[in-house]
Amino acid sequence: MDKRILLPGLLILLAWLTACSGHQWNNPYAAEDTEKNILYTVFTERPKHLDPVQSYSSNEIQFTAQIYEPPLQYHYLKRPFVLIPATAEEIPVVQYLDAHGNPLPGDAQPDDIAYSVYEITIKAGIHFQPHPAFARDTQGHWLYHDLNQQEMASVRKLADFSQTGTRELVAEDYVYQIKRLAHPKLHSPIYGLMADYIAGLREYADVLKQAEQNRPEEKTFLDLREYRLEGVQAVDRYTYRITIKGKYPQFVYWLAMPFFAPIPWEADRFYSQQGLKQKNITLDWYPVGTGPYMLTENDPNSRMVLEKNPNFHDEYYPAEGMPGDEENGLLVDAGKKLPFIDKIIFTREKESIPRWNKFLQGYYDASGIGSDSFDQAVQLVGQGEATVTEAMAEQGIRLETAVAASTYYMGFNMLDPVVGGRNERERESARKLRQAISIAVDYEEFISIFANGRGMPAQSPISPGIAGYREGEEGINPVVYDWINGEPRRKSIQAAKALLAEAGYPDGIDQRTGAPLILYFDVTARSAEDRSRLDWMRKQFQKLNIQLVVRSTDYNRFQDKIRKGNAQIFEWGWNADYPDAENFLFLLYGPQRKVGNSGENAANYHNAQYDRLFEQMKNMEDGPQRQQIIDRMIEILRFDAPWLWGYHPKDYGLYHAWYQNVKPNRISNNNLKYFKIDTALRTQKRAEWNEPVIWPVVLILAVLAVSFVPAVNAFRRHESSTAVRAASSDTTG
Repeated sequence: MDKRILLPGLLILLAWLTACSGHQWNNPYAAEDTEKNILYTVFTERPKHLDPVQSYSSNEIQFTAQIYEPPLQYHYLKRPFVLIPATAEEIPVVQYLDAHGNPLPGDAQPDDIAYSVYEITIKAGIHFQPHPAFARDTQGHWLYHDLNQQEMASVRKLADFSQTGTRELVAEDYVYQIKRLAHPKLHSPIYGLMADYIAGLREYADVLKQAEQNRPEEKTFLDLREYRLEGVQAVDRYTYRITIKGKYPQFVYWLAMPFFAPIPWEADRFYSQQGLKQKNITLDWYPVGTGPYMLTENDPNSRMVLEKNPNFHDEYYPAEGMPGDEENGLLVDAGKKLPFIDKIIFTREKESIPRWNKFLQGYYDASGIGSDSFDQAVQLVGQGEATVTEAMAEQGIRLETAVAASTYYMGFNMLDPVVGGRNERERESARKLRQAISIAVDYEEFISIFANGRGMPAQSPISPGIAGYREGEEGINPVVYDWINGEPRRKSIQAAKALLAEAGYPDGIDQRTGAPLILYFDVTARSAEDRSRLDWMRKQFQKLNIQLVVRSTDYNRFQDKIRKGNAQIFEWGWNADYPDAENFLFLLYGPQRKVGNSGENAANYHNAQYDRLFEQMKNMEDGPQRQQIIDRMIEILRFDAPWLWGYHPKDYGLYHAWYQNVKPNRISNNNLKYFKIDTALRTQKRAEWNEPVIWPVVLILAVLAVSFVPAVNAFRRHESSTAVRAASSDTTG
């Protein structure tokens, strides 16, 4: 090999490598998307339901809240949270009626109110996203409502339909969705609750069940327009009326949730085709909404993509907020048209380390903070105030915190004979067992180890900041804590062991059988951090000599087990749907139990006195009388201990400098439309942070090339010598 060839070759390679550095070698995204107005984020659990009648999980609402528009929403900046119109013209004013339909004054006593009427007028000119369900031919016939076998064979995904259409949003679309709450095949998680309130909804479910049974087999579509619902009626094109039994002040909050978003009958008709269901082309997979974004890619094992809805109506960034919002840059875009971001790419990341590394490289725009990266990201200054470390600050990364209206808890399945009990004797034993475990599981330690102090031990289901929550000595759980020197102190493990013995399990041994007590804990856990947490939980039970067997599964399977009552002990959490104590206390309301009622009472807890108090409390306005009832309900719950109350988290989030207009909260979920990305700054920083170090590669290649020179020369000498001998032989011959 000629050394004169080697050096130019290396220079050409170096130039090529340098040119490639314009698009970072480690960039996980397409080169053509580098400077586009895209938000990059993550999801960890695949959503099971995107149909708003069934979806009720936090991993689902991050999508559904951007796609569907209920009539109301929360003001993005104001605290405490304030309802404002979304598609509605204004916040509806409730009208109270007596049993004879006569109007009552606004201050009427709850016992005098037979019905509450909410009349909602929506804005004209709002249109649905483009969708094949609305597509028509030139004669006005539906293109895809009755697909034949040949047409169905050519379809694999929604994008295979070449034509789309749209139409204006009307009041009947909201009526249609509320009717769907009672559909016999949809199993809405709020049906049981709403059937107690919406006039005629329970009877309507019976009507639909009968209609479904009588439906001819060849007719796959149950058209809900043909069946009248007493309590929900369209008044005119843009106005509909909901009649509630009695007084339920919290109902207005439900009007800000996707359950009450519109669903067009055309989409229901389109998706009812059996051939599409078999290909998973359903409303659960491909939502249809009027919101700022639409789902254009759904691969829940890899990535999901939201893109700006080209038909989105005029909506503008808020012009006012709270003190400090202007100084924090949250009013820079006041009055500008929403949304700001064109596309959101959600990548599924199951493990925290790659998720964290990609954030530091600038490939994710925001990040939560895992326990293993907390010290790298956050430092405490002053009076325990949290801020980012110097290294994070140098990258322009900022920390946003918010007290979450949430609770994480460990629940006991009250239908289980060991932890719930089947008769009075077993129930008494099970209650003392639950109380003993409540003392033994040290959530102060848990918060310190696994949440880096980001939370506070819960004393009840109600989170701080919600009316009904108690501070100080009157707020502690006396079953688990003593109040000593002005602060709560967890009872000793000896107190827990005494309760365990009273339950019939002295030192963790079942008196009836002489066998060790074994309990089963169902969780969704995958990562190394999860394993550490579960090891810690086993040790908490070992304090009582109880063996804890962990049964880990994915979230969808976990939900199925809870719904069927097949778990003994489980771990779950709750993010408030709206800022009211009722939204926490209903999680333990008997008629809301999972098994049999498909409600949100995952523990299947039932206490007649608690249920009666709940029914009284739920219809009341906040005030001293309501607080007294809540206090008594909490007292019952603490004694019965259907949950280990767990802890209330404090949310910490890290955001790159280019990610703007962020004010975190877990009540308002339709926030993506307010966010903004400075794409030029992101591109610049990604290039700086991911610039390839080329010289080691070039050096290695050079060393390898030079090392080959002797071998090449020897080979060439060998070839030359062989040729000379061959020529000599030919001459001799």
